Amino acid sequence: MKPAVKRMLRLMAAVAVISLFFTGPARSQDAATGQATAAAEETTTSVGNDLGLQGKLGKAISQATAGKTEGLIDMDAERGYLGIPGAPKVNLLIGFLWAIWVGWVFSTVGAFGGIMAGVGHITIFGLGAYAKTFKNSAPELNKYITDSIRVSNQWLVGLSALVSSYNYGKQKRLVTSLGVFLGLGALVATLLVVFTTAGKLKFSQYQGYFGLIVFIIGGFMVYEMTPKGQKSKKTAQAAAKAFEDTVKKKGDIQEQGVKTLKWSLAQTEISFFGQTFRFSPIWAFIGGFVISAVASFIGVGGGFLYVPFLTSVVGLPMFVVAGTSALSVLIGMIFAIFNFMVLAGVKVYWPMIGAELVGIFVGSMIGPRTGKYIPNKVLKLIFIVLALYVGLRYTLRGFFGIQLL
Repeated sequence: MKPAVKRMLRLMAAVAVISLFFTGPARSQDAATGQATAAAEETTTSVGNDLGLQGKLGKAISQATAGKTEGLIDMDAERGYLGIPGAPKVNLLIGFLWAIWVGWVFSTVGAFGGIMAGVGHITIFGLGAYAKTFKNSAPELNKYITDSIRVSNQWLVGLSALVSSYNYGKQKRLVTSLGVFLGLGALVATLLVVFTTAGKLKFSQYQGYFGLIVFIIGGFMVYEMTPKGQKSKKTAQAAAKAFEDTVKKKGDIQEQGVKTLKWSLAQTEISFFGQTFRFSPIWAFIGGFVISAVASFIGVGGGFLYVPFLTSVVGLPMFVVAGTSALSVLIGMIFAIFNFMVLAGVKVYWPMIGAELVGIFVGSMIGPRTGKYIPNKVLKLIFIVLALYVGLRYTLRGFFGIQLL
C-alpha cells in the first residue's frame, strides 16, 4: 500500500476516533427511560400550543405534556434539535468530522454510509435516547423525531451517492444500466414504504429492526469470505486481479473499464478488464424494489444490501460494485427524501445537516481515490466487524432493552 494512502487511511481513522472520543450519548438511555416513566406520572398538563414550530412537529409539540423532567417539554429550556425546547444540542464540528468518515466509508465500498450516519444521529448525538423519552408521554413526537432521524440519514447518503457516482463514472467503474434499473425498482418501493410507515413507527421498533437487518447482513458477509462462498466468483476474481495489476503498474484503468457489449431487457452483457458479465434488467428492477423497501423502512440508502446483491447474484467484482451501488442508492434517496419531506411533512435540523453535508462531500471525494489501493479482504473484514457489532448492539437495545458497550 502506498505511503500516501496509508497516511490518508490513518487520517480517516483519526477522524472517526476523535468524533467518538469527544462525544457520547447526550444522556444515558436507561436513565432517560426511567426518568421518562417518572415524568409521565408527574403531571398531565399539555403544552397547548405549537411554540412557533410549524406543521406536524408543531402539532405533536402542542399535544405533548409540559414539565421540567425527561419525557416532558420544558417550555423555558433552551431550544435544541428541530427547535424543540430542551432537546439535545448538536455539536456541528463533531457532525462535520463524523460525516467525513461516513462519506469515506460509503464512497469506498458503496455501503454502510446510511448505517454509519444512523449511528451518529442515534448514538453520538443522543437523538435516539431523546426520542425514547417520549415513548409514553408524547408518542406522536416520538414518531416524528424517529422519522426526522431517518430522513437525516438519507440526506447524508444521498450526497455521498451523488459525488461517488460522478467519480466512479469518470473512472469507468460504474454499470449505468444496472444501477438505473435497480434505482427504478427503488422508486416504487420508497413510495410504498413512506406512506405505510411515516408517523406510525415507534423508535424502539425502528432501532430493533435496524440492528436485526444489519446483523443478518454481517453474517452473510462472513459466509462470503469462506472458500465455499468464493467458489462461484472466479470471473469476478479474475477481473479484480487484472484491475489490481493495472493499478500497481500505474496503467490506464479507464481503457479496460466498463463497456456495454449487448443490451436488452432479457439479458445485458458488459465487459470489465477482459471478463464478461451478464444480468437481467428485469430482475435488477425486482431486486431494487425489495432492497429499497427494506432500506427505506430503516432510513438508510440500502448499499449494504445492494453490495451483496451485486457481488453474489450478479457476480460483479467489488471494484465495479461500489459505483453501481452508489448510483442505485442515489436514485432511491432522491425519491425517498422528496416523499418524506414534501409529501409526508417530515423536517430535518438544517444546521446539523448543513455541517454534515460539507463533511460528506470531503469524505466522498477521498474514498474513490484511496479505495482502489486497499486490499478487498482488509475492507471486508473491517465491515464484517462493524456490521456484527452494530447489528447486535441495536437488536438487543431495540427489542430487549439490553445495553451493549
